[in-house]
Amino acid sequence: MLSKSKRAFFLFLMVLTIFYLETVDAGDPNILSDFNLPANVTTVNGTFFKYSILQGLEGSPQTFQAVKASLKEFPALDGQSVSMAVLKFPPGSINPLHTHPRAAELLFLHSGTLEVGFVDTKNGLFNQTLKPGDMFVFPKGIVHYQYNRNHKEEAMAISSFGSASAGTQSVPMSVFNEGISDKILAKAFKTDIDTIRKIKAGIAKLRS
Repeated sequence: MLSKSKRAFFLFLMVLTIFYLETVDAGDPNILSDFNLPANVTTVNGTFFKYSILQGLEGSPQTFQAVKASLKEFPALDGQSVSMAVLKFPPGSINPLHTHPRAAELLFLHSGTLEVGFVDTKNGLFNQTLKPGDMFVFPKGIVHYQYNRNHKEEAMAISSFGSASAGTQSVPMSVFNEGISDKILAKAFKTDIDTIRKIKAGIAKLRS
């Protein structure tokens, strides 16, 4: 007979396994080999499967920073339906509203505190304040954010994705910085064109 703590541990493992299998099934297509090689590459050794950029994460960035290990940066992930990112939040910084169209995100908070949340398709807000050791899942394709409300200490989190290329679409950038006319935006947000132009000017500063 398993103890209560062991039953809880095995239940936790089952939940993680189900989460992983579901994200894989809904994410990247299955491959018919152990791994995929880049074009014009026929032989590899163990170095192909090693990625070391995450070793150089010392120091504090001035603004929010995402250091990614996805297909673009790490070709060995092709066909493996997995990727990750290290997220660094200086005091008071935010990872603005965005989505990952091809995968759910499982975030683990390493240090500091974070306010996180997402809005579902019924316009319900689900938010929490995370402490070190907490995890939070953002469903696939859903608008979400992370905010370091602490203006004195930084925070760092590690996110994993059920796709080698989860994709990231910034809501502010997509809406206000990709050529949609001021008139259309003003009508959509029920405001005036001057207000839209002020928002666009602020978004442009963030991008520069």
